[in-house]
Amino acid sequence: MKMTRIFLLTLISISLFCKPAPAQPFAAPAVRNATSAVSAAPPAVRHVVLITIDGFRPDFYLDAGWDAVNLRQMMNEGVYAKGVNSVVPTVTYPSHTTIITGVPPAMHGIYYNAPFEPEGATGKWYWEYSAIRSPTLWDALHKAGMTTANVIWPVTVGAPIDYNIPDIWPLGKDKDRRALTRRYATPAGLLEEVEQKATGQLEAADFSMDEDYLVMDENTARMGAYLIRTYKPALTTIHLACVDHYEHQQGRDGDKVRRAVAGADRAVRTIIEAISRAGIKDSTAVIVTGDHGFVDIHNSLAPNVWLTKAGLMGDVKKGEWKAQFHQSGGSAFLMLKDSQDLATLGEVKQILANLPADEKKLFRVVDKRELESMGADPHAALALAAIPGITFSGAFKGAVVKPVQGGTHGYFPDFYEIRTGFIGYGAGFSKGKVISKMGLEDIAPVVAQLLGVDFPSATGHVVPGMLKE
Repeated sequence: MKMTRIFLLTLISISLFCKPAPAQPFAAPAVRNATSAVSAAPPAVRHVVLITIDGFRPDFYLDAGWDAVNLRQMMNEGVYAKGVNSVVPTVTYPSHTTIITGVPPAMHGIYYNAPFEPEGATGKWYWEYSAIRSPTLWDALHKAGMTTANVIWPVTVGAPIDYNIPDIWPLGKDKDRRALTRRYATPAGLLEEVEQKATGQLEAADFSMDEDYLVMDENTARMGAYLIRTYKPALTTIHLACVDHYEHQQGRDGDKVRRAVAGADRAVRTIIEAISRAGIKDSTAVIVTGDHGFVDIHNSLAPNVWLTKAGLMGDVKKGEWKAQFHQSGGSAFLMLKDSQDLATLGEVKQILANLPADEKKLFRVVDKRELESMGADPHAALALAAIPGITFSGAFKGAVVKPVQGGTHGYFPDFYEIRTGFIGYGAGFSKGKVISKMGLEDIAPVVAQLLGVDFPSATGHVVPGMLKE
């Protein structure tokens, strides 16, 4: 019996051994393809962290002379742009709104940092989300049932964000933003929760840029890091504001600017570490971008002084004006009290044409057709675009040209120094892709594609090759 079992087993082994194998050209490619698919397929992107550094310039990561080791590491391991075109004007609130909507200011309705106020500026900015006229990524994700979080992204008071610490501060000399932030943070008590779990009890200076401190970026990063670790949102938006503050003081370079860049770089690292600690590193894409570049300035130009001298401006608080310029850094936009007042428009054009050569050379006139083509404020009858080094003043009286120092933005986005930067890193992004040309309107489509949500309203596009197939 034992010999019989041995004989049978031997026959089975021989039959298996001698069974013809499938032809190699058929079997081998199937195995290679399966292995390749497992190793090459990117992990599913379930989270995007979108960080802006206000006043972010490409040289911060392209030039090793800047202390930005974390940004350069992300650049080398992901995708980066040589420069990103901003909007008209190149200022914070319109730019951030273009990032989150994928459309220019003419479509989303946030034309400047502060709205044009015909009876004089009050200091109010575009804080309320209700001012945005185009769909946002937050709208799309809310509709898709996905969770979102935010720390001081512009134009977010009342936004449909699940965990929202909006950007707002009081009017007047009091710059303590804590009370208003607590009032408008959602859900109620969120700022107190963040203080208890992440930052400690905040003092006014801990959440302010009025002094020569970098602690606001540090605390903003800690807030964002806590929200990421605790709630693991599909989209987290975080705005780091200190670099811009010191570039206004010192221009494109200076000891404070360099410290602020190093501080922002460390804040980004705080956020990256939070992603890892949350256990979502393999499914998270990180974007670091900005709103505008920066230009050193040496003189200011006050175009409303010309209008006052011509009798087109009286007491604006009483409505005694026919035309006035709304200044925005390196741009100034002509507003007519009566948009159909062609006689006044003609008079302003004549004033500009007759200026002394030493004033006329400081800017160019941008007509309404060009403004429309660039997606700027449709209410402006024309605009003035300053040459680099010149900033516009809103003054109605005094000298037309005055010496100034420091830096500014707001220029038309038609030269390199005013461009901002872009780095894409982590899940979903290619490695080693260098983007030569893109615009802020291209960022929202990238986020939407990464998270797999429809966002047809955006006019931008995903640059070919920047995302993994």
